[in-house]
Amino acid sequence: MQKAIIQLTYRQVIDATSNSIFEKRVLHYSYEEYKMKSQAYNMDGNIATFTALKEKDGRANSLHYKSGFAIGGLIDGLKNNMPFLKDMLGQNVGFDTYKFELIESDITNMLLHKVAIHYITGWLTLYEIIGDTLLLSKENDLEASVHKPVETFMLKMQPGLSITSYQDIPVLRSEQ
Repeated sequence: MQKAIIQLTYRQVIDATSNSIFEKRVLHYSYEEYKMKSQAYNMDGNIATFTALKEKDGRANSLHYKSGFAIGGLIDGLKNNMPFLKDMLGQNVGFDTYKFELIESDITNMLLHKVAIHYITGWLTLYEIIGDTLLLSKENDLEASVHKPVETFMLKMQPGLSITSYQDIPVLRSEQ
């Protein structure tokens, strides 16, 4: 397989069935922020759901971004490690940035509030795909990897995980 530089995105969906303290806090803080910020698009308060609000006023799509403000401190507390995503040795996988997604909400029922956090890695070198497992490295100096070993990790593909950026790396002369 030809080597590539990739970015991975892991989508963590959080709703009323989520159990961890982190998830419960994300749900609570983002719901309270949603209720407050959605008032600007629902002055008379007669629209309950996020879907209906977007249909009425397309500007309500900004609530993804605005509701996400409330969880910034929680994300900072993760210290750039994705919760619930571990490599084959049980180590947390790191992320560089994240995006908050408001899937659905209802100002009358918090149990219908559903969000997702998209954790996006930095650039990784993909060396090989072995079955459903990726052989990766955080090091992107391929010239150096020809002359010395590089530290790698293995990550199993799973629901919610996707390669979201991909660039082939030309084969180096010393590899031919």
